Amino acid sequence: MNSFFASFNLAGFLYYDGVDVFNELKIGSPLQLVPEPENRHDEYAIAIYYKEKKLGFVPRGENKTISKLLHFGHDVFTAKINRLSPDEHPNNQVGVVVRVKGKEKTD
Repeated sequence: MNSFFASFNLAGFLYYDGVDVFNELKIGSPLQLVPEPENRHDEYAIAIYYKEKKLGFVPRGENKTISKLLHFGHDVFTAKINRLSPDEHPNNQVGVVVRVKGKEKTD
C-alpha cells in the first residue's frame, strides 16, 4: 500500500514536451521523478517525465524532501497523474500525486 505524500500542479508544463503527449495522458498514468541537482535555477529540482518526454517539474515548494531522498538513492516514491484539465491555463492542466511506496511484505 502506498501512502499519500504530496499533490500539486505540474510546474513548467508550458515549456517542455507536454503538448507532444497531452492526448496520451490519462488519470493514473505513471510518471518518473528525475532529480536535476545541476539545475541552475533550483538545486532541488525534480523533473517529471512521462515515458521519454519531459513534462515539467515538481514545484519548488514541494521538491526539497523528494530531492534529498532521491539524491541518496532511496527509490521510495511513485508519481501519477491525478487530474487533467485541458481548458485551464497550461500551468494548471496537469495535476500530480506523489505517494510513498509501502514496505514490501516478505513471507
